[in-house]
Amino acid sequence: MNLMDSAIQAKPPTALVVMGVSGCGKSSVAAQAAALLGWALHEGDAYHSPESVAKMRTGQPLTDEDRAGWLDRLARLLAEAGQGGVVLTCSALRRRYRDRLRAASPGLRFAFLELDYDSALARVSARPGHFFSPTLVADQFATLESPRGEPGVLPLDATRPVHQLAAAAAQWVREGAAGAPGNPDPDDNHHAARTTAAPASSGDNP
Repeated sequence: MNLMDSAIQAKPPTALVVMGVSGCGKSSVAAQAAALLGWALHEGDAYHSPESVAKMRTGQPLTDEDRAGWLDRLARLLAEAGQGGVVLTCSALRRRYRDRLRAASPGLRFAFLELDYDSALARVSARPGHFFSPTLVADQFATLESPRGEPGVLPLDATRPVHQLAAAAAQWVREGAAGAPGNPDPDDNHHAARTTAAPASSGDNP
């Protein structure tokens, strides 16, 4: 176990990132979890640069260079959370993105909303007016590095009702604040089946 893993497991959580591919329900789950915890809520998409939003509207995947400033802004939000606590939505698809956020907030927890490709595509296609193009869903699955097995991660089946997902995430965070282990049992009922792969794609996106 490295020093970062030790810090994540040892420090009571004051921040929760609700993560997963587009369409998994991050915003809805995060809003209810924040209300249950009494923590501030931040929508990660609101911190993208105008240039990145314009790219995503036209179906262009973001690069790591596009994403660097965005992650820095999110990391500052987490670092400034204080004792009041914060819930943040962020796709956090790659391990290095998650580690960037962990470095800003030791003890950070991730609620990973797992969803299969077909369901994610259907949900994104049905969202009116959202800047995220449905053509980028395959790129999200190609980019996703599952956080299963990482410290401070709770996988959840994103097809469950939002109120159940929010309650499970909030309870898990409270247990961590009370000194319970940071990683739940892999056979716990909160956990979902592994995410179904999407068609191969060479792109990358938030």
